[in-house]
Amino acid sequence: MKKFILYTILLLASSTSIFASRYTRKQYIQKYKQLAIREMKRTGIPASITMAQGLLESANGNSVLARKGNNHFGIKCHDWRGPSMKMDDDRRNECFRMYDNPYDSYKDHSEFLSTRSRYAFLFKYRSDDYRRWAHGLKKAGYATDPKYAHRLIKIIEEEHLHKLDKKNAGRDYWMEKPDDTDLADIDSGLEIDPFGARLEIANGVHYIKVQKGDTFFSIAKNLGVERKKLLRYNDLPKDYILQIDQILYLHNKRNKAARGYNFHRVKEGDNLYDISQKYGVKLKRICKYNGIKKDYKVEVGERIWLRNKRR
Repeated sequence: MKKFILYTILLLASSTSIFASRYTRKQYIQKYKQLAIREMKRTGIPASITMAQGLLESANGNSVLARKGNNHFGIKCHDWRGPSMKMDDDRRNECFRMYDNPYDSYKDHSEFLSTRSRYAFLFKYRSDDYRRWAHGLKKAGYATDPKYAHRLIKIIEEEHLHKLDKKNAGRDYWMEKPDDTDLADIDSGLEIDPFGARLEIANGVHYIKVQKGDTFFSIAKNLGVERKKLLRYNDLPKDYILQIDQILYLHNKRNKAARGYNFHRVKEGDNLYDISQKYGVKLKRICKYNGIKKDYKVEVGERIWLRNKRR
């Protein structure tokens, strides 16, 4: 009987369709800091910057892109000839690179920055000047988020990642490429938690779909987002009760929809709130684009603008 129970546990743990390991921020740092340090020694990119970008772009390694494609930096295809996957980001169905393992993602991130002319000026900065690198990445257009540099700096300072930029950081770990033991360690040893597998993204914002048994408390505990923030991010009242299958964003929604989604054609059963959640656009912005109020009743066939109307 004990053997059967053990076998069942192992079977469930290995089934990625049911459960998935979920990283906390500190677990992610512990697992991947060696790769960031190696890349700093190889290319001069601050390990703190690489680490902060990995944390931010991959939601601590829990994003669909990181889990399914080993893409920890949100790098799109561009001139990529390798495997890829499609996801909505700034535009509809954008192409993102896929990798065999996390190491290849970290290495390609370094190559991406060091071989493209728009990032060339960054390499004039010291590898311990994370602030200039953060603002430089935003200036060069790595991300469209206007607060991107500040988010990177905040992560670095909260987690003391600047310590990784010191000359003797990771000196015992330096090698041209991690061996099989390193790569195995990177992907193992995490607790089994179904929340990580549920993370999805719309309009560049992470969300989950509420399931039976979810509460604001359980979501806050597992995903680290306070109840009051979840309410604010999702335009919900203070006394709101979660509904099964509803979309729940973990960050602020965007001011406009991804490119390619200029408007929504109303269908039977639609309402303004559901449209806002579907496209990851703040409800007040949709109201502004359409000259309506939040309690406006949409009509079937009506066009609801998700970005500024075309003139």
